[in-house]
Amino acid sequence: MKREIKTTNDGSKTLFINDLNENYHSHHGALQEAEHVFIKNGLNQVNDYEINILELGFGTGLNVLVTINEYLKTDKNHVINYFSLEKYPINESEINDLAYFEHFDNPEFKNIYQKIHQADWGKPVEIITGFNLKKIECDFFSLKDIDLPKINLVYYDCFGARVQPDLWEKPLFEMVSDKMSVNGLLTTYSSKGSVRRILQDLNFKVEKKQGPPGKREMMNAVKMENHNNKVSENS
Repeated sequence: MKREIKTTNDGSKTLFINDLNENYHSHHGALQEAEHVFIKNGLNQVNDYEINILELGFGTGLNVLVTINEYLKTDKNHVINYFSLEKYPINESEINDLAYFEHFDNPEFKNIYQKIHQADWGKPVEIITGFNLKKIECDFFSLKDIDLPKINLVYYDCFGARVQPDLWEKPLFEMVSDKMSVNGLLTTYSSKGSVRRILQDLNFKVEKKQGPPGKREMMNAVKMENHNNKVSENS
């Protein structure tokens, strides 16, 4: 599918798929969306020593970069293992044109950005001390066959339901749930009622959160221990 680079309202860039009329990120701001949905309402909510992140999907690698940026702000006394699925990796020209490292003050971020994208698919790579990345090139529905440690944080960042409705239906969410630990957190930019109901049916406690700029709401969902603990959202 043909893709082109577009600049979003916060100055960071995204990819636009012409055939689908779909952006990889919000046109209101790619960087600020990633930081709001996946850092403020994701990483910063998890306090485990070992944080195993599952991302669907890798896309432009922006979520990996903002996660490393946040990790570097801490005392780094914990470990992050980051597993990211992607069916259609972007190419070298797109990686160079996106140049997300330019939005961070850390002079090491150009090298970190390059290391993220140069990492071999299917092989774990230590990007910086304490942060391990494994990119997996596959269809998302292959998730059930992928060997992962128990996941305690999910970045659910699939293309929107308008263009890929099957990624927002129960079968894939069941696979994701099966990979998660009890009390694991799933965070997503979506606020669809059908997604909320699927997650509740899978025994997640779902909470609507304020959305990133340009979007009213998003969702957090915590995997509960058993059906006796199931909590429905107050609408």
